[in-house]
Amino acid sequence: MYVAGFVIPVPEDKMEAYRRWAGNGAALFREYGCLEIVESWEDNVPHGKHTDFHRAVNAIEGEKIVFTWQVWPDKATLEAAEARMRDDKCFEAAGTFRSIRSV
Repeated sequence: MYVAGFVIPVPEDKMEAYRRWAGNGAALFREYGCLEIVESWEDNVPHGKHTDFHRAVNAIEGEKIVFTWQVWPDKATLEAAEARMRDDKCFEAAGTFRSIRSV
């Protein structure tokens, strides 16, 4: 098993758009072999003195932090899927993680 994790800033007024985007993306990831995807919304994520999730993603005022992880059979499966996904036109419509700020 291999777990890939991501920290994403999402504007509070774009939370529903992100949920739709993530749901569409999850279906595509599963087609490529992802076993499980978990989306966790910020709850008790304090600002640290030296580092924290907010700084890690350069979150701005009004953004919520999402910690998401994907479970893959192994790292090789993820890497092969990533290589194939780069050429899949379905992912062009999904955009990038940071594009949720402008949805």
